Amino acid sequence: MKRLGLFLPLILMTLAMRCNAPEEEMPTPVPSLPVGVWSTTSDQANRLYAKTIDFSAGKDERFPSIEIDTTRKFQKVDGFGFTLTGGSAFMLRQMSASDRSALLKELFDTSGNHIGISYLRVSMGASDLDAEVFSYNDLPAGQTDPELLKFSLSKDTLYLIPVLKEILTINPEIKLMASPWSPPVWMKTNGNSIGGNLKPEYYGVYARYFAKYVQAMKAQGINIDAVTIQNEPQHGGNNPSLVMSFIQQADFIKNHLGPTFQQAGITTKIIVWDHNCDNPAYPIAILDDPAAKAYVDGAAFHLYAGDIGALSTVQAKHPDRNLYFTEQWTGSNGEFGGDLRWHIKNVVIGSMRNWSRVALEWNLANDPSFGPHTPGGCTQCKGAMTLSGNTITRNVSYYIIGHASKFVPPGSVRIDSNMPNLLPNVAFRTPEGKTVLIVLNESKNLSTFNVLCGGKSIAVSLTGETVGTLVW
Repeated sequence: MKRLGLFLPLILMTLAMRCNAPEEEMPTPVPSLPVGVWSTTSDQANRLYAKTIDFSAGKDERFPSIEIDTTRKFQKVDGFGFTLTGGSAFMLRQMSASDRSALLKELFDTSGNHIGISYLRVSMGASDLDAEVFSYNDLPAGQTDPELLKFSLSKDTLYLIPVLKEILTINPEIKLMASPWSPPVWMKTNGNSIGGNLKPEYYGVYARYFAKYVQAMKAQGINIDAVTIQNEPQHGGNNPSLVMSFIQQADFIKNHLGPTFQQAGITTKIIVWDHNCDNPAYPIAILDDPAAKAYVDGAAFHLYAGDIGALSTVQAKHPDRNLYFTEQWTGSNGEFGGDLRWHIKNVVIGSMRNWSRVALEWNLANDPSFGPHTPGGCTQCKGAMTLSGNTITRNVSYYIIGHASKFVPPGSVRIDSNMPNLLPNVAFRTPEGKTVLIVLNESKNLSTFNVLCGGKSIAVSLTGETVGTLVW
């Protein structure tokens, strides 16, 4: 078995080549450069296995072609990663300091043979993958604190904040998005962590709660790049959770959160929806309100329902706003190959081809029994890694994200490529001028195909049901 931390290093020549450079810009012949190919097979015989190939003499007419046009550019990429749940942070803190340091370097270092995770989502207060439900302002029943005098990050200082600080020493540029699962229960109509609505009289208080969170994290040396208003605002059965209509979310943003951030000088992005692709009308309705839209950076999506093309539906209506793909789980009953193919096709390739700036899988780590989780929280969510003390098992979503995160750094730009039958793919140009192609062979059989870019050809063969990342 091969994994990225152990694969043979790709040796790249230091002379860089622009794949779309016209011949007149190259007064002397440029030798062919090695092309790096990393592959993961559905049967797990190879997992991020690396090899190098040369450019081919020309297009082989017997095979289909993926044609890349570097002059057609789309959205910039912010990164690829996971949610660092409170449970993930707890499991990481159970490791020895030396083993945890080595693992975090493998995950977040952008040099060497590491997967270079570049984006993380965290929960504001507990998600359902914390051991217990909590907010930053929990009070005895019947009490309220509209001045937020008892606001405290104390629960996060136990595990989450220490792990984030370790990560930031490895990759200071990593971007963080924060999402609440529920406000403090005293702000809710049902006084319960599950479901309910935000009481209208607490809209302004809750806006200040967001601001205090961003400021308190900044005081810890942690910059929150973006917040979503509510994780899955149309799913009130999780623990914790909150139900919010698009009317309520627009009201909260335009009359409370947006002005509060503005007055406090907070530049953290405000992102709406953060739920499934079956309801693009929800974020569109908020963005159709000019007063709300003025404060909104864009919309976030999950794919437990609907079609990934919903992101393009929103982009077509509001092309001046950004899109984010923020969560998709792999489950305890999932099969490696099936999960690999579906998530590569939809979460990585699909979201990027539909204008997303990020592609995030769900939980980073859990224990062998798929914990910790709250009472009523997800009991089948499989992390990218299973941790048992210092023992690490790398699961399928580690490789799903690894096929993109190491090779497509922040600041890369998606570029145009066609989609031959059974070869879904997406292409990027990195800030260093490299071209990256992520491609899935959906066929059960060996597939050979051409990759054409700026007059250069690459002949690639992938075994059946295999994902490959090419870099040149």
